[in-house]
Amino acid sequence: GLGFAPSANIGDKTRIYEAVHGSAPDIAGQDKANPSAILMAFAMMLNDLGMTDKADKLNAAIQAQVAEGKVITADIGGTAGTKEFTQAVIARL
Repeated sequence: GLGFAPSANIGDKTRIYEAVHGSAPDIAGQDKANPSAILMAFAMMLNDLGMTDKADKLNAAIQAQVAEGKVITADIGGTAGTKEFTQAVIARL
């Protein structure tokens, strides 16, 4: 789903990395959003900056967290909030 869709808008002098999905006003501020897309967009930026080892580690941590299936957000069958999922990914780094 859109929770796993990172994006990069690349121009001649500027690059913007973001999640493809919108602002999700229906869940804004409720600690419910899946942060994977924005984390993956950050990994894209790291990769573009030549920090491929860091990008690979971040992507691997996200993938491992989701594959484990324990601390995941509701959109993929879990009960964790945005912060809890993010902290679990950080712990894997």
